[in-house]
Amino acid sequence: MKQVMPRPNSKINSSDIKYKEDVYNVKRTPSSPQGGPKKRSAFVDLTNTTKIQTGIQGNKSITVNKAPNRKVITKTRVTQKDCKDSSSEEQPKKAEFKAEGLPEDCFSVCQPDEQSTVQQQKVCVVRVPEEFDIDKEHIGDCLMTPEYAKDIFDYLKNREESFVLSDYMQKQPDLTQDMRGVLVDWMVEVQENFELNHETLYLAVKITDHYLSVDVVMRESLQLIGSTAMLIAAKFEEHCPPCVDDFLYICDDAYKRRELLSMEVNILQALNFDINIPVPYRFLRRYAKVAGVNMETLTLARYICELSLLEVELVSERSSRLACACLLLALITKDLGGWTSILQYHTGYASTDLSCLVRRLYAMLASPSHDKLKAVDNKYSHRVFFEVAKIPLVHIDTLEEALTVK
Repeated sequence: MKQVMPRPNSKINSSDIKYKEDVYNVKRTPSSPQGGPKKRSAFVDLTNTTKIQTGIQGNKSITVNKAPNRKVITKTRVTQKDCKDSSSEEQPKKAEFKAEGLPEDCFSVCQPDEQSTVQQQKVCVVRVPEEFDIDKEHIGDCLMTPEYAKDIFDYLKNREESFVLSDYMQKQPDLTQDMRGVLVDWMVEVQENFELNHETLYLAVKITDHYLSVDVVMRESLQLIGSTAMLIAAKFEEHCPPCVDDFLYICDDAYKRRELLSMEVNILQALNFDINIPVPYRFLRRYAKVAGVNMETLTLARYICELSLLEVELVSERSSRLACACLLLALITKDLGGWTSILQYHTGYASTDLSCLVRRLYAMLASPSHDKLKAVDNKYSHRVFFEVAKIPLVHIDTLEEALTVK
């Protein structure tokens, strides 16, 4: 016979009601009001320090006694001063521990010559002298964070020691300096076409150089490395970075999607995923603010700094020092004076630390080694950039005179 399920409006017999009441009573306790479930306070019923009563019908209440109080001995280390104050109490305490059957080493006693393990660290707050405080005008502006500005750039300057490069071209048998220059020139065009931040361009070049310094590559993969470095830098710097298909398109579909993604993994692993590399552009903007120069002078310094990306000989230079040298050369070119005390305070470099690098940058402008690469020149010849690429160089005697002035 088929088992017929009762309809929703069918009458339930008394035996079913009695069974349901038995089930409900199992979940109730005698102390719960109106037969509701018993509430328990936090942590109380999770321990054995109270009496637990079960309300199951037919069962007796089970009483659980409290655990006996036990003295908890913690191993501590005290200072020499504490030892002197409590020297008269040491022997009774040790005797008490021994009487309780506890090992004597539960209570550590310091020797007279033992130093305190906790040393109070003095926090030294370095205040910027008022005459050198360039961020006081932004006090109260949470977006500018003037109280952290100098500390941030000091931190970036300290991080430079972790990203020092040497001349890696001798490790690349299939590459030449001209090939790297062509790649960087192409990356400048990519930055312009996608309207990316300048920080993205500088970081992409840094990522490329660091990867080439640790891995031997073939010339067929050089553009793939450059475009992948731009992708990584854009993800790090841009609010809305271009997608993978955009970078495949600018490579004229010479590479597959899986090749670019695989190269991204290789680069990140080679750099240990540490791509927060200090770039000259950040230091240049900060130091230009310290000098109080106008936008045209800053753009001239940016032009010199961006041209330096093409030179593999300048790869080993610290980003902060390179930014200072570009700014100093721009100041001399615009006849705005030399290296001042406020610049020396905020940068940490004296004019004597920069003179050699300034001369190298001057030689780069006077006789560029990559005269056929015009992306940077064309970019800074536009009126948007004040046509700073057309500004003539100062005479070499004027440069030497400015560098020798103390």
